[in-house]
Amino acid sequence: MALTAGTRLGPYSITAPLAAGGMGEVYRARDTRLDRDVAIKVLPDLVSHDPERLARFEREAKTLASLNHPNIAIVHGFEETHGTTALVMELVEGVTVAARMAGPADSPESAGTTTAGRPIPLDEALPIARQIAEALEAAHEHGVIHRDLKPANVME
Repeated sequence: MALTAGTRLGPYSITAPLAAGGMGEVYRARDTRLDRDVAIKVLPDLVSHDPERLARFEREAKTLASLNHPNIAIVHGFEETHGTTALVMELVEGVTVAARMAGPADSPESAGTTTAGRPIPLDEALPIARQIAEALEAAHEHGVIHRDLKPANVME
């Protein structure tokens, strides 16, 4: 469900869209009870009332909530308000690895390239890769497999 600034989901007030994809739409929101910013994920309109997708979404929330690692976003709650189901998570500031790889079109790093994206220098990529590997290891130790790991889902 597309949400607009000012929309309320329980104690959460939507402030801005952050990302959208086939698995969900993510928004910045303000937790009015605890006075902090959070990320709110809702299902896309096409599947937001599908019982199977809602059950899968709830399983995702419970699975994420079972993990505790510095490189995995914390789940704060699972909210159901006025027919909208939302996963409330830690807001991780920064840019995605996908955005970082895209870089400005006129950057020196992109000069002469004909494909989209640009490499991240090795000395910067290795710490990112290590954090991803550590997070995946922690998830795997709990029997969790990330099925949508891609640069757009990793914050730098």
